[in-house]
Amino acid sequence: MNPGTLTLEELREAEAAGAIDTVILGFPDLYGRLMGKRLDASFFLSDVAGGTHVCDYLFAVDMEMEPVDGYAFANWERGFGDMQLVPDLGTLRRLSWLDRTAFVMCDAEVEREQQHEPVAVAPRTMLRKQLARLDAAGFTAMAGSELEYYLFRTPYADAAAQRYQGLREAGWYREDYHLLQGARTEDLNGAFRRDLAASGVPVESSKGEFGRGQHELNIRYSEALEMADRHLLVKQAIKEIADAQGASATFMAKWDAKQAGSSSHLHVSLWSGAGDSAGDGMRNAFVGDGELAGIDCSDEFRWFLGGWMAYAAELTACYAPTVNSYKRFEAGSWAPTALAWSPDNRTASFRVVGAGPSLRIECRIPGADVNPYLAYAAAIASGLAGIEGRIEPPSPFLGDAYTASEDVRLARSLGEAADRFGGSDFARGAFGTEVVDHLTHFFQTEAAAHQRAVTDWERIRYFERI
Repeated sequence: MNPGTLTLEELREAEAAGAIDTVILGFPDLYGRLMGKRLDASFFLSDVAGGTHVCDYLFAVDMEMEPVDGYAFANWERGFGDMQLVPDLGTLRRLSWLDRTAFVMCDAEVEREQQHEPVAVAPRTMLRKQLARLDAAGFTAMAGSELEYYLFRTPYADAAAQRYQGLREAGWYREDYHLLQGARTEDLNGAFRRDLAASGVPVESSKGEFGRGQHELNIRYSEALEMADRHLLVKQAIKEIADAQGASATFMAKWDAKQAGSSSHLHVSLWSGAGDSAGDGMRNAFVGDGELAGIDCSDEFRWFLGGWMAYAAELTACYAPTVNSYKRFEAGSWAPTALAWSPDNRTASFRVVGAGPSLRIECRIPGADVNPYLAYAAAIASGLAGIEGRIEPPSPFLGDAYTASEDVRLARSLGEAADRFGGSDFARGAFGTEVVDHLTHFFQTEAAAHQRAVTDWERIRYFERI
């Protein structure tokens, strides 16, 4: 067991000793935010299976928590009833950055005809469904998220009061791999690493990134559902720890037009055989006697890559879910613009890295604003379809993928990506019509909110001179 993780019995002992008095029950919403409640630890332990209840409107609100019309799952006509949060006790852990506090990730369920069933439109349910399909095919998905973020010496409350203008960046020149600039934020990044490791989220490294005050934190790969959970805990920890120290962090895909975007590169490989959640005892099913562009690989590797790429255009909204996501896709920006793959090429949207047991596919489409449950669900659904249909990948793109032709370009806006997703027969077959309609409405609502907004850019450009 990882340090920081807890068994139920260990939680009982910690509660009895006064070492833990609060248990946070959390779950991911459609934006990838952690929502939930704080429970008294003794109350939680008195009815662990009961979890807690929350309003089902949480899957039908916008960023400002306003209920949005047009959702079939939850609406005014249905009265916005309750969902039950069912604790996944395998995720129970201490949060070392909070005093006497434990955390458990939950699945959302609703009661229908006196039976509890998973909420189909809940992101964790979506990923579980694809993992179950993958398991039936004899595979386990191992995954790793690389998260980039910008740090500021301006507290969140002050940043909001300043309307996010004039923020004090934590660095003043590009610091990619710079140890000196990295040392200047070690009070924050060091705290992130130590607290995450102590809370059952194994950390590999942190480093300065390409932008001023930009950093990357990498955690140990794991089974895909656990990785999605860890991904959200990393974001939560970074925000809460920075906030406690009078600083702030952003996971916007593109926080400043003049700065590099923040990515969340996703690494995926398939494994087979019996083993644990870290892959011990299993074998990498991407390894084989075949060959593709000089890569020693299996048929499953080729087909998974082929399927992932074949449906990436239709499922782009699952990787780039906000209006801001698409500001990142610029030539020469380290973010991709074309649907291309290549061995170890950072200009392509799909990069093949590693060899032997470490062979994996890196998807470079997502920004740091990605909802990992949606992205991993989309990746697995696409790759599994590739294996089932024996879809071959296109030829590798050799050279600068920013020069690729227009016919392999990524969507240019959330509205375009939402339309592609809503019209995708593949998405409806993989996720179900209920889920696709719900997510399409979610993406379209976000795009429409941006369309209505009057921005600072418009005022500066047009106020006097038009």
